[in-house]
Amino acid sequence: MNRVKMEAQTANDLAARLDVAADDGRGGASGVGAGPRVDAMLRDAAAHPVWRSYVLEAKYECLRLLRTPSFALPSLLFPALFYLLFGVVLGQSPGGQAARYLLATYGVFGAMATGLFAFGVTLAIEREQGFLTYKRALPMPPGAHLLAKMAMAAMFSAMISVLLAVIAAGLAGVTLRPAQWALLFAINVIGVLPFSALGLFIGTLVGGQGAPAVVNLIFLPMAFLSGLWIPLRMLPEPVNQIAPVWPSYHHAQIALKVIGMDAGGSLALHIAVLVTFTAVFLFLALRRLQD
Repeated sequence: MNRVKMEAQTANDLAARLDVAADDGRGGASGVGAGPRVDAMLRDAAAHPVWRSYVLEAKYECLRLLRTPSFALPSLLFPALFYLLFGVVLGQSPGGQAARYLLATYGVFGAMATGLFAFGVTLAIEREQGFLTYKRALPMPPGAHLLAKMAMAAMFSAMISVLLAVIAAGLAGVTLRPAQWALLFAINVIGVLPFSALGLFIGTLVGGQGAPAVVNLIFLPMAFLSGLWIPLRMLPEPVNQIAPVWPSYHHAQIALKVIGMDAGGSLALHIAVLVTFTAVFLFLALRRLQD
């Protein structure tokens, strides 16, 4: 939270300097000789490619959270530690079926955590501290801040996927075809989008202090009820019946289909549910941000 306050103060200072520069350019009392300087700033801005603004915003958003241990360490290590415990140490089974199953589902677990916490918690804190207001005041392209957060969430999901793959291949003895490894990686990276949309919506509803509790209240039950920790066939029948309600269930079924351990549903249906879920919550979140 201190980091967010510092960034908000930095943004405040920058906004103040921009106001001074604008006053100078309009020929204020202190603007003698400042016109050429403002003109040069405007020329530099005009020569700056728009795509570079998106790239730089994504780069610094990724660096900001990589340098925040309270976010980076739990996001990267929890899925790997859980897999190491349940998939390697306690997951001994004929043919390594438990390790294969949990490789797919813990990749989904990591994508869920990244999307929900990267948006739900950080956005709530930024909104509460006024940092989001300062971001809007800066001369950035439309949506650059949100796209940067999505890029950051995808990057963390990719890192989690690679870490799980290393543990699975090196310690659990999981063997997959190269195409299967690549598909699991892509599914985990792209699959962060529905949870980012949900996290974005949560971040517009609650304050920074309450956001972690609200996210955990949604995140942990959803993971369990989707069969990410225990296969659904080992859970009571009512849990099996309501499982398709959760987006994490559909994401997990797509990942499990890659290794031939899914429940046999339609791939098109799973994708359609996730796309619809993403679109609905993204629409709701953007409406609240515009209010």
